[in-house]
Amino acid sequence: MPGQDHSNPVARWAVILLGALIALVGAVLTFGGGWLLGLGGSPYYLLAGIGLIASGVFLILRSVLGFWIYLGVYVATLLWALWEVGLNGWALVPRVIAPTVLLMLV
Repeated sequence: MPGQDHSNPVARWAVILLGALIALVGAVLTFGGGWLLGLGGSPYYLLAGIGLIASGVFLILRSVLGFWIYLGVYVATLLWALWEVGLNGWALVPRVIAPTVLLMLV
C-alpha cells in the first residue's frame, strides 16, 4: 500500500539516533563557533555546525538529503583542514578522523 513503511525498524531507529547525534554535534559546534567568531575567530565552526544540524534533522526525517548535506560539510571540512595545516598528517588527524568516522556511519 502507498505510504506504508516496510523498512527494518532497527535500521530506522539507527538512522534516527545517528541523525540525533549529528544534530547534537552540530549544536555544540554552532554554539562554540558563534562564540569563537565573536572573538574574531574562523567562521568554519559556526557554518559546519549549522550544516550538521541540518544534516541531522534530515537524517531523523529519513531523507537522503541528510547524507548529501553531511557529505558537503565533510568536503568543506577537508578543504578547511588542508588550508589550515597543509599536508601535515599529524595535524590533519584531529581535524578529519571524527568527521570521517561519522561519514562512514552516514
